[in-house]
Amino acid sequence: MRLLFLWLGMIALLLGVLGVIVPVLPTTPFVLLAAACFARSSERFHRHLLAHRIAGPIVREWDEHRSMPPGVKPWAFGLMFLSFGVSLVLVPTAWHRLMLLAIAAVLSFFLWRVPVRAPASQDSDSPVKGD
Repeated sequence: MRLLFLWLGMIALLLGVLGVIVPVLPTTPFVLLAAACFARSSERFHRHLLAHRIAGPIVREWDEHRSMPPGVKPWAFGLMFLSFGVSLVLVPTAWHRLMLLAIAAVLSFFLWRVPVRAPASQDSDSPVKGD
């Protein structure tokens, strides 16, 4: 099982890295999946991912709070709509545009559902819906 989780983690991490380049492929869910797989298969890879300067804070935030930090969700929506907008302009057929719109709708729904952690100045550490 450990070998299976290790391979799944590697594939998820590769897809996450590819998601930085490909507009429609999300990065963060694949990085979180890789972290979960590495936690079950390789302590070394899991520590390395947590120590990474870009991926580490994302994984730790999700691990500790199961939420997004304040201010990140508007950026995520903006970049998602920008990348899907460019993709919609570039694809040649109506079928591809409909497919992209469906994917964007599903991703928007899931992003909307992720709670936002209350700002650090508040006493509560509980996530806040919306934002």
